[in-house]
Amino acid sequence: MIELSPQVSQALADGTPVVALESTIFSTLGLPVPHNAEALRRCTAAVEAGGAVPAVTAVLDGRWRVGLRADEQERVLSGTRKVAERDLAVAAAQSWDVGVTTVSASVALAARVGIPVFATGGIGGVHRGVELSGDVSADLDALASHPVVTVCAGAKSFLDLARTLEVLESSGVPVLGWRSPDFPAFYVRSSGLPVPHVVQTAEEVARVLRLRSRPQTGVLLTVPIPEADELDPARHDAALQTALEQAAAAGITGAAVTPYVLERVGRATEGGSVPANLALAENNAAVAAQVALALAAAPA
Repeated sequence: MIELSPQVSQALADGTPVVALESTIFSTLGLPVPHNAEALRRCTAAVEAGGAVPAVTAVLDGRWRVGLRADEQERVLSGTRKVAERDLAVAAAQSWDVGVTTVSASVALAARVGIPVFATGGIGGVHRGVELSGDVSADLDALASHPVVTVCAGAKSFLDLARTLEVLESSGVPVLGWRSPDFPAFYVRSSGLPVPHVVQTAEEVARVLRLRSRPQTGVLLTVPIPEADELDPARHDAALQTALEQAAAAGITGAAVTPYVLERVGRATEGGSVPANLALAENNAAVAAQVALALAAAPA
């Protein structure tokens, strides 16, 4: 049911650091062509430059995959069927041709094979209006259920970020800010909310993972988008508000909100969101490689 690429299998056997990567961001569901291929190239290169092995997760021909061969990447780039953790069993049972993994599925697969670090763009969280919809991303449950460090640029800015942090707290997930006291909001460096704890080094992150009181729980490491790549906060906030109003008017809910809002924010910022997305994903991958090396140097 689960298959590792030869490179990832060898790395795990040798104790070489490995960083798991989701595949949704590299599909057309994450970024438009040809930017999705550029994201894949930049993220895998950043992991390799940091001394670790990239392991893209996906479902191919009904098999859970951790690590892809070069000739399989094109299938993921053109993937249009999203797989969350709840969908993994169905994708295998029904032999789905191609499934691109979300944060929750990727964290679950990483934990299954013993990869302790995962990098993504931004996590899902509690949606605005949750008191009516009950809409809470499965990403949060995955973070609370698997012993993996998730490296991200915070949560998507259209979410209820305060409630997202509350759910992480109640789930016992340590939330760390990478050299910043602010909880980032994807395209912007600060959401206006503080992180509970600030870390300066990858070694600190590794110690937090080793010393947490709940062995099954992961750690969330939030990394602000590089300052040079941040969208103008005022312009971003205006575009976001308009997109949310349009989504509500159109009756867009659940998983459909993310691509809908991101597409309209991109349009309103005249394409500025795409370079920002690429920059933050690449930066997260580079930081994740540092954490993977620190964990490999002093394993639990």
